[in-house]
Amino acid sequence: MVSKQTIQYSTRTSILFVLMFFVFGCASYHDRITDYYQKVGDTNYEEANKALDKNKLIQKTRNQLLFNMEKGRVTHLMGQYKESNDYLNKADELVEEGLKSTGDVAIGLFLNSMSQNYKGEEFELFMIHYYKALNYLYLGNSEEAIVEARRITLQNYAQGDKYNEKASRYSKDAFSFIMQGLIYEQSGDYNNAFIAYRNAVEVYQGATGGMYYGVLMPENLKYDVMRMAYKMGFSSELQTYERQFKMKFKDYKPTEGGELVLLWENGRAPIKEQENLLFTLVKGEDGALVFTNALGIMIPLDFGLAGKTTLNDVHSVNVAYPKYIVQKPPYTLAKVSVNSDKKFNFEKVEDIDALAVMTLKERAGKEMSQILTRLAIKKAAEYSLKAAAKSNGSNGENNAVLEGLGLGVQLYSLFSEKADTRNWQTLPATINYVRVPLIKGKNQITVELERSSGQRIEHKIEVEGNGKMQFHNFATMK
Repeated sequence: MVSKQTIQYSTRTSILFVLMFFVFGCASYHDRITDYYQKVGDTNYEEANKALDKNKLIQKTRNQLLFNMEKGRVTHLMGQYKESNDYLNKADELVEEGLKSTGDVAIGLFLNSMSQNYKGEEFELFMIHYYKALNYLYLGNSEEAIVEARRITLQNYAQGDKYNEKASRYSKDAFSFIMQGLIYEQSGDYNNAFIAYRNAVEVYQGATGGMYYGVLMPENLKYDVMRMAYKMGFSSELQTYERQFKMKFKDYKPTEGGELVLLWENGRAPIKEQENLLFTLVKGEDGALVFTNALGIMIPLDFGLAGKTTLNDVHSVNVAYPKYIVQKPPYTLAKVSVNSDKKFNFEKVEDIDALAVMTLKERAGKEMSQILTRLAIKKAAEYSLKAAAKSNGSNGENNAVLEGLGLGVQLYSLFSEKADTRNWQTLPATINYVRVPLIKGKNQITVELERSSGQRIEHKIEVEGNGKMQFHNFATMK
């Protein structure tokens, strides 16, 4: 006859092996899209596009937003601008629909955030509009590009409402305002261009030390807002900016060939990885339950659980939290020359590395609270089962099945925690821009790129000067 102790041991061992197989058999998100990611980094965009179509993970329902954003990015890199916007419009629609449901909330409450629908980082949602606007401009559809510019305002309103315009939070995106101003200026709508540039200036002026998420106010922006004020006859505003910027405005006559807004996308966005923080649940002096770890962090967490356990076993919880791994960009400097003439310097206008790291830090308290709430629910289930095992046992012995289930819940709580390590990983690390004059007809644009080692590489672009403002973006990934 098999003893209860043998049954208990067998139950515990079986549950342990099943959970360990389930948990450790699952690779991280980045690991499972490595093939696609490496191909993009190698500028092998066609093969990268095929890799996305073959990847089952990113095509899961919960990853629809990621799939469409990545497809939109890689087809844009391939020059397939219509196809790119087809995917980015789908991504936009998913964001508009909300990607939330009762079932999705329950998954986050009882399982982990990695298993929920991916809803996008806040800065990623602005980048959808950036690429959509460029696609429309390249397709010659200026009206749709202007519509996208207007939607940038709505996105900024939504972001501002989310944080009640708090200066200490990512409540607006300065780069999106600059992009919006450029689109309006290209269309001849100088009044809205002025408003967009003014909004961008105010974002920088409201930031501590004028540094907004890794970016100082670009000199180009200072001149652009003054020039639009001049064109609109806003003399008082122009004089105010002259005092603020400590520079005298001088208008210039556009060249016959027009102007090129050159956008340099350098490197790749940081990778999200999981950081495991092991906490032990102990009873404090007043009998309340407290999460603590080796670093001395103590987080009170009672929820009425203290009376349900004697803490005879090891009560450990795994707090799985995301962290960003910033990647060194391939180039540290770039200069532009037009037709072997005067050189122009790029200015950084968006730092996605800084945005990713700083916005994650801003929401750390909220995310940790959600994680601990989930852990508390799992612990409550564990203690309830163990308490039931004791009350249903014979001669003071625990009921083997209930005790085994209690152990299973404990192990499940320990190993099922997973941080959400998903992100739009092929976004650039930084975006830099410069405005350069063009001559009528063909223009040879040479971008001299410099690595940290001092090695220099030239990137050449040919642009037909047509008397208008044009846009061109290019990526350097390796």
